Amino acid sequence: MTSEYLSPTPLRGEIWLDNGERPFARDQVVLLQAIASTGSISAAAKLAGISYKTAWDRIDAMNNLADQPLVERSAGGAKGGGTSLTTYGEQMLAGFLVLQEEHQRFLQRISERVQSLADVAGDLQGLTGAARLKTSARNQFRGAVEQVTAGAVNAEVRLRITSEHCIVAMITDESRQQLDIQVGQSMIALIKAPWVMLANDPDIRVSASNRLAGTISRVTRGAVNADVVMALADGKTISAIITNTSLDELALAEGQPACAFFEAGSVVLVLE
Repeated sequence: MTSEYLSPTPLRGEIWLDNGERPFARDQVVLLQAIASTGSISAAAKLAGISYKTAWDRIDAMNNLADQPLVERSAGGAKGGGTSLTTYGEQMLAGFLVLQEEHQRFLQRISERVQSLADVAGDLQGLTGAARLKTSARNQFRGAVEQVTAGAVNAEVRLRITSEHCIVAMITDESRQQLDIQVGQSMIALIKAPWVMLANDPDIRVSASNRLAGTISRVTRGAVNADVVMALADGKTISAIITNTSLDELALAEGQPACAFFEAGSVVLVLE
């Protein structure tokens, strides 16, 4: 049987951090570095090779899953104003860069010892695939379980995501038992953007279990639908996809108070 040998070039690898609390990967680091060097989200996006909207989507995702905001935006127009790292963001970036350097030294040491693919024990593809959660859900919030109410068929789980906001999820009681959900446990709530409805009155009363008041921070109009991002407390955001007709009828604009609401049954919980 012919041995399958590795290329003589140095091994390459990607580093990301996920201690069950704050996942952090290279593409996020590249964007943070670009923001730190340019002070502008549009310039940082160009430097990172991504679109302006993609840059903000990544920032929103990082801020939503972090204990504190990593990036803050100063006053300006739709694509104006300054963007900078918070002190916490600077600390995260500096720490990751140190780990990245150590990771490269680690790969160099391995490349000097590993001669063939047979030397790499285990199913690496399976391991790396299970180590990182990827989802198409636009809204991802990390929080602590505040309350669990079990019923004969369904269970209600209340998750604290900011100092001012909680999310309520309705799952089957069987799922609650399988996940062994307990008060104080850290979980991630996933909500697809099309499931989020908006109102221009932050005090509106609706039957939906989840009602989050905030301020419109970004509006991106497409051919048929619009992507509306609303700022919540503690640097978190929530995104909604609504029709352009609804956008015009609600007269939603950046800086305007608004309310996002969605049903408890549309929330997917992920155990960390």
